[in-house]
Amino acid sequence: MEVLSTPPSQTPNTTTKLHFPNPLCIFRLTAFPFTAILLFSITSAAAEISYPDHCADVVRDRPVLPDPNPPFLNPSFLALRHAHVDSKTSSTNKDTIPTSLSFGAHKVYRTDSDAVFKIEAVLSLIPEGYSSNFTRRVLRLVHFRPPRIPVSNSWNSISFSLSGFWDSVSGKLCMIGSGFGKLRSNRVVLKLDYLNSSSIFSSLVNGTLENLDVNNESGFNLKLISVLGVNLRNYYKYELIDKEIESNGFSSLDDMTNVSFGVGDLGQKVCSYIISAGLVELEYKNDCSSVNCNFLRSGNDNFMPSVMHFNEIECLEDGRVRFLLGFGDLRHSGFRLPFDPNLTLVSEGRWDGKKRRLNMVGCRIFGDGDEGFVGECLVRVSLRFPARWTLRDRSSVVGELWSSISVNESGYFGRVLLSSIKNRYTRVAGLRYEYTEIDKMKRYCANKTMQKGVVGKYPSALSSDMRFDMIVWNRNVKDLWGYSSPLYVDNLPYRISSVFGREDDSTRQEKKNLSVINVSYILSVAASDDFKLSNVYMQIKSFDISAEGTYDSKTGHLCMTGCMHVGPPKERVGKNSSLDCEILVDIRYHALNARDGDAVEGTIESTRDKSHQLYFEPFEIVSRTIYAGQAKESLWRIDLEITMVLVSNTLSCIFLGLQLLHVKRHANVLPSISIIMLVMLTLGHLIPLLLNFEALFTMSRNNMNVYFGGDGWLEINEVLVRVITMIAFLLESRLLQMTWSAKSADENQKNLWISDKKVLYLSSPIYIAGALIAWFFHLSRKSNKRSLLRTRRLGYKRKSLWGDLKSYGGLMLDGFLFPQILFNLFSDSKEKTLAPSFYVGTTFVRLLPHAYDLYRSHTSTWSVSYIYANPRMDYYSTTWDIIISVGGLLFALLLYLQQRYGGQCLLPKRFLQRFTYEKVPVAGGP
Repeated sequence: MEVLSTPPSQTPNTTTKLHFPNPLCIFRLTAFPFTAILLFSITSAAAEISYPDHCADVVRDRPVLPDPNPPFLNPSFLALRHAHVDSKTSSTNKDTIPTSLSFGAHKVYRTDSDAVFKIEAVLSLIPEGYSSNFTRRVLRLVHFRPPRIPVSNSWNSISFSLSGFWDSVSGKLCMIGSGFGKLRSNRVVLKLDYLNSSSIFSSLVNGTLENLDVNNESGFNLKLISVLGVNLRNYYKYELIDKEIESNGFSSLDDMTNVSFGVGDLGQKVCSYIISAGLVELEYKNDCSSVNCNFLRSGNDNFMPSVMHFNEIECLEDGRVRFLLGFGDLRHSGFRLPFDPNLTLVSEGRWDGKKRRLNMVGCRIFGDGDEGFVGECLVRVSLRFPARWTLRDRSSVVGELWSSISVNESGYFGRVLLSSIKNRYTRVAGLRYEYTEIDKMKRYCANKTMQKGVVGKYPSALSSDMRFDMIVWNRNVKDLWGYSSPLYVDNLPYRISSVFGREDDSTRQEKKNLSVINVSYILSVAASDDFKLSNVYMQIKSFDISAEGTYDSKTGHLCMTGCMHVGPPKERVGKNSSLDCEILVDIRYHALNARDGDAVEGTIESTRDKSHQLYFEPFEIVSRTIYAGQAKESLWRIDLEITMVLVSNTLSCIFLGLQLLHVKRHANVLPSISIIMLVMLTLGHLIPLLLNFEALFTMSRNNMNVYFGGDGWLEINEVLVRVITMIAFLLESRLLQMTWSAKSADENQKNLWISDKKVLYLSSPIYIAGALIAWFFHLSRKSNKRSLLRTRRLGYKRKSLWGDLKSYGGLMLDGFLFPQILFNLFSDSKEKTLAPSFYVGTTFVRLLPHAYDLYRSHTSTWSVSYIYANPRMDYYSTTWDIIISVGGLLFALLLYLQQRYGGQCLLPKRFLQRFTYEKVPVAGGP
């Protein structure tokens, strides 16, 4: 065994990692900001446990070399990525059962022994129920901002700070430590067998994590957890693959050389290309009733997996690779499979540049008590990268899996074909697509083409606007989420980079100018656990449709014929029998200048007879998409609305200040101000403050906010708006307090109190009747199930009863002068109670959003969100905008006439009532 006298370079020239797609990589990324904080407490946490008491028999502690002895800050020095754990618990709550473990050495110190190193590390357990905020493909320029303060359960990850020693000769590692936060009282001991160098037979890392404090209040009550991971050290010896190639173990596939890319054609590493292919589907070449198909052998109840996933361990520049080959069921959701030792092969391989294929040897993982080891290396795998795609065959990675022993030997299993199924990010120059079903599509789409839409300006076939998320449903199935994206446009790969505005070359520009063009598509729909598409498509979690056809950029009409794999894959024999290509996809894009509410709509239909076992009910497609041009327009509009909100709130404060200055100069007018009006205005600013109190001080929210790019400027303005609103509330409260005090200070003002009561008695029934009418219309909309269903599918949210009442409250505030007009009428006040700057200015502030809404409705084609003139805070439509604007101006005119000619000047002479009372002037100062 080699003694490691010096640690490797901090930047190794080889990749030593387990590769997993985004969902759990996000966990790793989100853990980094906390790493520095966690490391501060490593020493103190470890000090609570005696290292010799728990680790003296594993690795004795050694004194660290004196300074200068800076630590090595290399996370790959000693690490585990998504290792398998077994807690041996009977709990059925998946959210509290850890199934994965990550471990990283953040600081490494030399000791007085060349072979022993002091390690400081962080270990994290991840439960089966862990999930991230990113659950959908981002198919537009519009992104969704997660909560500023993430909402998570306490078991999303469990982290411990550890400190201990590793012996690079024996491979023994022992560490002690404790958790963070509420897990601080949980003391743990980690013991691992982690060799410095390894081969495929010694590449597994075994160990245990022991919890010394089980019965405490932290909630982490698992006593002992077994750990099984993969050695990520760079010192690995490739033995089996070299011997197998020398013995011509892969010669049976030599005739497949011409159908594959060379690695130079890929423009990237072989490993990256394989990983980008996602899940690989398994198709059993032989009848499994007569030939053994269980290549995973005993311990799996003859389980026949339907998909395989590549978890990268190592990928070297000379073409040698290591993978964990994980197997599972197509019903499994997500882009990866969990590391289950019973369903995983450990493999090593090498790229054959001449024959353009990746050859690998796979070995099973066996369990012996609590430890795992590698053995029985009878599996051979060879992968190729097809250079030609068609509608029926679009796999970016294909290959075979077979047994290295003869059919008469024990342990033999039949051949298995491999083919990738997702086509998620595979876009390689030189890859050709051939349209083989266009004639068939034209027959199917003849009637559809006759009904195509109005000529106008629609998305270009090469633009990012062609991709969209969608809701899919039929009469038997509830709403399903899916996405659609072009794969090829004529003979050019659909470039995802076009989303980011890169310039197209001349060839792409020529394709953009074509009216009708051939296109190929990917449509993927996710389903629930109990979803059944038909009698053959049984209980699948997703179905993917490959389609090709034509797109007319003058009418926005896309018509295609499609193919879908018949499941479950493990029952398939022969490639052609596993495809259902009698599918018609018809999609109509809305115009680039479409109004808010228009949507991409379409259908997915089976062209078979209803009596056929593969027939399924037609699906409807709907998508409320936003085009790139509309996104830019919305960005400009959001900036404008933010400015208008700030200006409007600032003007409200100015007008209130002018009114306070008016009553200070004319103190005798205070008793003639309507208390009801002031209460309404004060509540109009108080209620939004109460609803946004948390957002004001903590800036946390649970809803998803739409934003374009960085949102720091938007958040700053949100706080400014609420601060200005609070200032307006304080000014209104001061005016209300002064008015109340002026009326209460003199008993001679009883008549004015009576007038206020009359205003309350008359206005309350009117306001209550209006609220009842709003409630009635809310119920009528709610009862319209068809309209409600379409609204929900288009992505809109129906107003709740509370939302309708808020809008009605906005209408009451628009008519804030109504109580003052009634008060003047009852009291026959001739005072210039309200400053013209106040009632005219405040009316202007209240009516400006309605004027803007009229402008917005006639100029803007799309609205992602409303910041100013928000329909959830008032009634906004062309009709309401006109009615409210006329009404507001009318109230301001009536108040002007009352303050000039007397409160009852509006009444006919026969209804005039004269009220006489003695007015006592209020002292305005000393």
